Amino acid sequence: MTERIRVAAVQMVSGDEVAGNLRAAAAQVAAAAADGAGLVVLPENFAFMGRREGEVLAVGEPEGKGPVQAFLADAAARHGITLVGGSVPLQAPEVERVRPACLVYGPDGTRLARYDKRHLFDVALAGGEGYRESNSFAAGNQVVAVTTPAGCLGLSICYDLRFPEHYRALVDAGARILLAPSAFTATTGAAHWSVLVRARAIENLCFMIAPNQGGTHVSGRTTHGESLVVSPWGEVLASCPVAGGPGLAVAELALEELDALRRRFPVLSHRLDPPPR
Repeated sequence: MTERIRVAAVQMVSGDEVAGNLRAAAAQVAAAAADGAGLVVLPENFAFMGRREGEVLAVGEPEGKGPVQAFLADAAARHGITLVGGSVPLQAPEVERVRPACLVYGPDGTRLARYDKRHLFDVALAGGEGYRESNSFAAGNQVVAVTTPAGCLGLSICYDLRFPEHYRALVDAGARILLAPSAFTATTGAAHWSVLVRARAIENLCFMIAPNQGGTHVSGRTTHGESLVVSPWGEVLASCPVAGGPGLAVAELALEELDALRRRFPVLSHRLDPPPR
């Protein structure tokens, strides 16, 4: 593991054509690699955002097969990088549902980890806007941290960002870089996105890479954008514009400084057990 690594959060405006989305992702990954990034993270739903709920079922892939998984493996190997597919719809045992899976590939194209999104976005927003991911998605139940050439990565997806206990479990598993590939809505993103990303970095003394969808999609839904790379002290190291369309947030992470910071500011060792009820 290197003690310094250049990383990239990829912002996209994905649509309902897998091939077109993969071409757009390929261009962004190539640009990030050309800029020296050794770890590149794609947003949630990078390969497909349909016009209507349920369309994702038609593009669900079997475990280990399919064009999206092949793209991730090939791109990682072609550029010699650690590549993270923010979420990929994988076929599930649950009836008429898929699993939204964050997949991590190493520089030789080998898959290193799979994390299935634990918290599903079933909410009603003001003005009649609402989402019910559980109609099409099945939740996972495992917390996943994975050791890679870029360091130990703690995996999450979008709505997980609102559950701090998920990230504490990742830190306990050794995570030094937390990932939150997302498709935050314009409404919730404007209110909470940067606050939540910075909070998760600060409270866990971890670097945070949070690529987001950022624009208006074929369904008419608008996503927030503002993809971020954040330091363990909460500093924004790189960002993309709010709803600014495709882009890259690229920064260098000084991993050797993380342990020194944790020694000087040992908040993680000051944790107490929950009080009795």
